[in-house]
Amino acid sequence: MKFEAPLLVVDDINRSRAFYCDVFDLEVVMDFGENITFNAGFSLQDKALWAKFIDAKEKEIVYRGNDMELYFEEDNLDDFLEHLKKFEHIEYLHGVKEYAWGQRVIRFYDLDYHIIEVGESLTMVCRRFNAQGMTVAEIVARTMLPVEVVKSYF
Repeated sequence: MKFEAPLLVVDDINRSRAFYCDVFDLEVVMDFGENITFNAGFSLQDKALWAKFIDAKEKEIVYRGNDMELYFEEDNLDDFLEHLKKFEHIEYLHGVKEYAWGQRVIRFYDLDYHIIEVGESLTMVCRRFNAQGMTVAEIVARTMLPVEVVKSYF
């Protein structure tokens, strides 16, 4: 068996398509009208069609479960944060957070209240630490990455 991709149910497939294309510069690789797949490896499904697939009423499909997220990594998080400012309708769960291992992330909702996390790539975290004068041993201790992985980033 092979896992293929997660699927998000959305109210307006065209509006959501535009959101993911505009915010993340994604491309649609399969388009079946009420179902599309992005080059990032996930799909969107129109809510009305999804309700038919699972023999439910549309009103029984509930958003904002806060129990999963789509996770993206970005090499230049600061540029992406500037890009996000163009989209006034985005609702943020929180601003930029830096975790103990040094990765900076931001979380926000898409148009149908699915959580999206965009994190600084660990490659860039290690490079940032190196530029700040940290040794490989210090970076390994902070990020909890194997020494070989950290060394491969330089």
